[in-house]
Amino acid sequence: MPQEELLMVKSDSKKFTIGVPKEIVFQEKRVAIVPSAVSLLVDNGFEITVEKDAGKNASFSNEQYADAGAILVDSSQEVFLCDIILKVAPATIDEVALMNKRVIIISALHERIQSKEYYRSLMQKGITALSYEHIRNYTNEHPILHSISEIVGSTSILLASTYLADLEWGRGKMLGGFIGINPSEVVILGAGAVAESAAKTAIGLGALVKVFDNSITDLRRLQTNVGKPIYSSILQPDVLKNALKTADVVIGALYLENGNAAPIVSEQMVESMKDGAVIIDISIDKGGCFETSKVTNHDNPVFKKHGVTHYCVPNISSRTPHTSSYALSNYFAPFIIRMFDDGGLNQLIINDSGIRAGTYIYNGKLTFKSIAEQYGMHFQNLNLMLAAFR
Repeated sequence: MPQEELLMVKSDSKKFTIGVPKEIVFQEKRVAIVPSAVSLLVDNGFEITVEKDAGKNASFSNEQYADAGAILVDSSQEVFLCDIILKVAPATIDEVALMNKRVIIISALHERIQSKEYYRSLMQKGITALSYEHIRNYTNEHPILHSISEIVGSTSILLASTYLADLEWGRGKMLGGFIGINPSEVVILGAGAVAESAAKTAIGLGALVKVFDNSITDLRRLQTNVGKPIYSSILQPDVLKNALKTADVVIGALYLENGNAAPIVSEQMVESMKDGAVIIDISIDKGGCFETSKVTNHDNPVFKKHGVTHYCVPNISSRTPHTSSYALSNYFAPFIIRMFDDGGLNQLIINDSGIRAGTYIYNGKLTFKSIAEQYGMHFQNLNLMLAAFR
C-alpha cells in the first residue's frame, strides 16, 4: 500500500491519551498541535483532549478542533490528566502540580529562565520531559528549531521593512532595489538557519545583503543554499564597522558555541549608523548581539537609541502564531505515531540518539549534565542508564 495509506492503518489496541493545554505564558500565542494533525492522530486511534480556546490566538477555532475529533474541555486540569502533554512553552510549577505521576511532557525547556524548584517538581512526579529545542534528527540537526528559525528569519526582514518605511521609526524607505535607485543594504550577523532565511527573503526583495560570521564553513554553506553570490566576511571589527555605517537594516542572529549570544556590536558602532536604520536583534533571548539592545515585547516592540530603531522581542515566532504552530505540529504528530510504532517512548529513546539528546528528565531522573552542574543536583547519564536494554 502507498505510505499515505499505511500511515492511516493502525491496530485498534489502546493508545496514549494526549493533552493540549492553552498556553498561559505572557504573549505566547502558538498552540502545540493544529486541527489537521488532531484529525490524523484520531484516525490513528489516539484520544486528543484540547482545552477550549487553546488555538484561538493562532486563529484555530474550537469548532475546528471538535470537527477534527478532539475532546474539548473547559480547564487545563482535565488536560493534565492525559498520558502525554504537548506544550509550546515550558510547563509552570503550578501546571506540573496538576499532572499525574509518570506522564510524558514535550515542550520547550528555556534553561536560562528555569529554577531548581522547576526541575525538582518534575522529578518528584517521575515525569519524563523532552525539550524540542534539543531533539535532533538523523542529520544531527534540530528539526523543530530549524523550521522555527526559517520563519523567524523571514519575519525579521518583513518587520525591518515595515519599520524602515515608517516615518517615525524609519526613513520612509522601502526595503529593496528599484531601477535607477540604490538598493537597500542589509547586514546579517550569523550564518545559521535564521540568517539563511533572512538572506533569502532580503535578496528576494532586491536588497544588497552582507553576511558576517566567524565560520568559513557556515558562510560557504549559506552561500550555496542561497544560490546567489552575496557579500560575506569573517567578523573583522573594521570591516563590520564600515558595513554598519551604510546599512539600512541589521539582523542579529549570531550565537556562540554554548548557545548564548555576545554583544559583538558596540554602542559606538551603533552610534555610527544612519538615522532611521533598523536593528532586529533575534538573539536577544540569549543575551543579544548589540550592546544597545534591551528586551522588549510584542506590545511595545521597538525603541530608538542614537537614532537607530531597535526591535528586541525574544519570541518573534509568536508574532505569526498560525504559521509557527504548523511548524511545531508538523513534528509532533508524526513523533507520536512513531512513538507508538516503536512500542512507546522508552523504546524510542533507546532506538534514537536524537530523541535521547532532547530528554532532560527520564522517569524522574535528571539527565542533562549542564543543569545538574548549574544547580548542584544529581545527574544520571541516560546513555548508561539505557545501555543494558540495547
